[in-house]
Amino acid sequence: MAKQFEALRERLLRAGVAHRHVRRYLAELADHLADLTVEEERAGRSHPDAESAALARLGSMDNLANAMISQRRLQAWSARAPWAVCALAPLGMLALARCVALLILWSGWQIFLPGAETPFGSHAVSWLGNAYFQFGRLIYFGAPFAVGWALCALAARQRLRAWWPVAGIFVVAFFAVTQSVDANRTTISGFGHIHVGFVLGPSLNAVAENLMHAAILFTVSLLPYLAWRWHQARSTTA
Repeated sequence: MAKQFEALRERLLRAGVAHRHVRRYLAELADHLADLTVEEERAGRSHPDAESAALARLGSMDNLANAMISQRRLQAWSARAPWAVCALAPLGMLALARCVALLILWSGWQIFLPGAETPFGSHAVSWLGNAYFQFGRLIYFGAPFAVGWALCALAARQRLRAWWPVAGIFVVAFFAVTQSVDANRTTISGFGHIHVGFVLGPSLNAVAENLMHAAILFTVSLLPYLAWRWHQARSTTA
């Protein structure tokens, strides 16, 4: 019985039905199936026969699946607009995280290094200031990995086609390594004396280094999804 619902679950997820709707639907089916089984047992059938009769009364897998798949309002956004969920949304998450990191950089500059021309480089700063700056660095450099892993979790949860998380993580990795940040009270007159740009590299060596960083970021971010796919393949063949 559990295998029957597991097959139905996989079919609904692969058809794009949102995970929360699938979970609720299967819970309702399980409750209804239990009630039908009790009715069949009261009619004098043995437990195995009662389960079989209850399952037949519940309906075929095609009917149970089509009842959900035919309702577009139950479709997840990852099925309706995968390009937005797997590319635009991760980029938005990355931008938001890095804005927080830059806010930490700017505020730490004002609080702990008020007389410094730039917050970068070697400065004598208290342990609290150092912890504050390091927290911002953790957010800045850790955000691409966190966004990539979140995309992997979504892809596994909604059974997305493999190219969507691959494409999304590639986009995140590319934009993450090409972003450059400079902060200087003298040479930068923009907001907060901080400039954010995008450049692949000022030289061929820098370009090669950034591409290597992007490849590492891409690979590490995609590892959880690859591990999940490997586990799914082993479970299917077992």
